[in-house]
Amino acid sequence: MGFLQQMLLSRCAPPLMFIIKRTVKKQNSNPTRLAEVGRLETIKLDGKYETGQLFLHRIFGYRGVVLFPWTARVYDRDLHSQTKPTQSTKATTAQPPQTTISQSPPINPTTATTSTATEESKSAASQEYTPPKSSTNAAESVSAALKSQLSEVVNTLNSAVSSSTSSTSSTASKSATENKTNAPSGTNSTSTSSNTSSSTASPSKDSNSKEIRGKVHTFYQVLIDSRDCPYIVKSLRAQTEAVTFLGSQDSNRSLYAIPGLDYVSHDDIMPYSSTDKLPLHHELFDKFLNHVPEKQPTFEAKDTLKSWQDKNHPWLELSDVHKETTENIRVTVIPFYMGCRETPASSVYWWRYSIRLENLGMMSVQLRERHWRIFSLSGTLETVRGRGVVGQEPILSPRLPAFQYSSHVSLQAPSGHMWGTFRLEREDGHMFDCKIPPFSLESKPEDPITGQPIKMD
Repeated sequence: MGFLQQMLLSRCAPPLMFIIKRTVKKQNSNPTRLAEVGRLETIKLDGKYETGQLFLHRIFGYRGVVLFPWTARVYDRDLHSQTKPTQSTKATTAQPPQTTISQSPPINPTTATTSTATEESKSAASQEYTPPKSSTNAAESVSAALKSQLSEVVNTLNSAVSSSTSSTSSTASKSATENKTNAPSGTNSTSTSSNTSSSTASPSKDSNSKEIRGKVHTFYQVLIDSRDCPYIVKSLRAQTEAVTFLGSQDSNRSLYAIPGLDYVSHDDIMPYSSTDKLPLHHELFDKFLNHVPEKQPTFEAKDTLKSWQDKNHPWLELSDVHKETTENIRVTVIPFYMGCRETPASSVYWWRYSIRLENLGMMSVQLRERHWRIFSLSGTLETVRGRGVVGQEPILSPRLPAFQYSSHVSLQAPSGHMWGTFRLEREDGHMFDCKIPPFSLESKPEDPITGQPIKMD
């Protein structure tokens, strides 16, 4: 009937306490009434929020509850830049387009929940690469254009590798695919591929080769109130956030999804309390949490939540977060390993990545194009260009400054790297490229019996 629209309505004596209320509209009635949701609590500057803590999301405004915390390494490239870039460099060479083929893991039609995420379209044929016998022969055989491209790749990878503590030593060949569904008929995506060798290049001397040190930060696994989902999707997101993974079913690894699960930074938590025994609408809420009125927070974890967390820890785990800002547009990327699907011909490794764009300025901007590069340490580089993201060209305004979406990518290798740019148009007509920070795609060892990633301590 209604949605969360107004919250800071009455102020009590110290300690500060605010009543959270939401507008409820009735048909054939002009007046609106406010229904109380709860009382805002003091934001924690130190320490962590406990399981069962109710909160409002600072950016997206939805109601949620904390399930458990994650400790992540945040690689913020803005903190390591001597001068913030004012305008990103445009591409100087055109890539010959190839027809793309959409490829995705099958959705299991019998599962109770289906994936709500849509993905960008990409598929490119990988080429086999045979390393040269010596660096001298390599220099003679590589063209000038390829040398230039190699230099760009190496510079970016040096920067990406330095910001990750995961191993990136795999040399298996790969081909990358990125899916797209529900895109407008006028949306186009092109991809190109080429082979390079990073073994003949020395580390870059420019600013991109600076080591980006990750800072430890707390994120939370949370449930989203299903009543707020329609309003999130309508204005702020491509879809309600969900966690996807590859489930084992005989020899088939299907794509499963649990909708209404999200990852929230500690800084985006606005805690509140409620006397309601069921303050959140989500099918897992009463399965995971018990109401304990005498405790604070008034909900505590059931054994089912603890066992669920332990069982699914490998594909739920959040470890690395990457951030970069270009002309007041901050891009945050969080990659997740989903699992490997074995076929008679090859092994296909899958990742999900969540991207948030935030407008930190006062002028509205619209996302027009995307440009991705996906690199395997075996030497295969894929380039993807297309209109918008997941079939949309979102507008980031001062009133609605953020947009978030998730997508998937698969490789025929256990590791790789991704980076790129978003082409944005400001309200005054100015076009610029916003950098997507480079991030690594790392697989995890899997249990040969269950097919689930092994929990690494």
